[in-house]
Amino acid sequence: MTYLDLNGMTDLPSGKVASIVTSLEMTAPPEPRDAPERGDLDLVRMAWPKGAPDLAWYRDIYRRIGEDWLWFSRLELPDDALAAILDDPGIEVHALMADGRAEGIVELDRRRAPDVELAFFGVSEALVGKGAGRWMMTRALEIAWSTSPRRLWVHTCTLDHPAALSFYMRSGFRPFRRSIEVVDDPRLTGVLRRDAAAHIPVILPGK
Repeated sequence: MTYLDLNGMTDLPSGKVASIVTSLEMTAPPEPRDAPERGDLDLVRMAWPKGAPDLAWYRDIYRRIGEDWLWFSRLELPDDALAAILDDPGIEVHALMADGRAEGIVELDRRRAPDVELAFFGVSEALVGKGAGRWMMTRALEIAWSTSPRRLWVHTCTLDHPAALSFYMRSGFRPFRRSIEVVDDPRLTGVLRRDAAAHIPVILPGK
C-alpha cells in the first residue's frame, strides 16, 4: 500500500482533483431545531414500479443540485448499475417539492443496518439560503430515526458548499473521521460539463 506523505504538500497529477472528506455521525436523535412550518414545501418519497426506477428524473435532480459542487459518482454509473441501487429496498429517495417541481433530495441508505447513511442531501440553487435545507433536514432526521438505527452518519468534503460542514454540525452530527480523496476530474472525463464548479480550476493533463 502506498501512502501520501502526510507532512507538507504533495503534488497531484494534472487532471486530478482532491478534497478533504469529513465523516460525521449521531447516535441518538438530536434535540429538535426550530424549523417553521413551510406550506410551500413537501418531502415526498419516490416510489417506482419494481425494476423501473426513473433514471432520467434521478440524474436530472442529482445534476441540478450537485454539478457545481462536483457531485459525479452517480452520474458515471451505467443504467443497470444505477437502477440496481435505486431499486434496492434499502435505498430511500425523497424529493423536496416546491411549486410542483423537485428542488431537493434526501437519499437514505439502510443497506448496512443497523447503521443508516445520509448518502445524499442537497437543494437546488433556487432554494439555497431560503431555509429550505433546514426544513428538509428536520424532516430527514425524523424519517431516518423512525426505524431506530444504531447511528446515522454522513460525509461531506471541501468540494461541497462551504457551509455544508457547519450545517451538518448544527443539525446534530459530530465529526469522527477525516480522509483525503483523489479522483479524476469529472469535467475532463465528460461526466460533468467543462464549466461546472468554476471556483475549482481545471488543470489539464500535461500542464
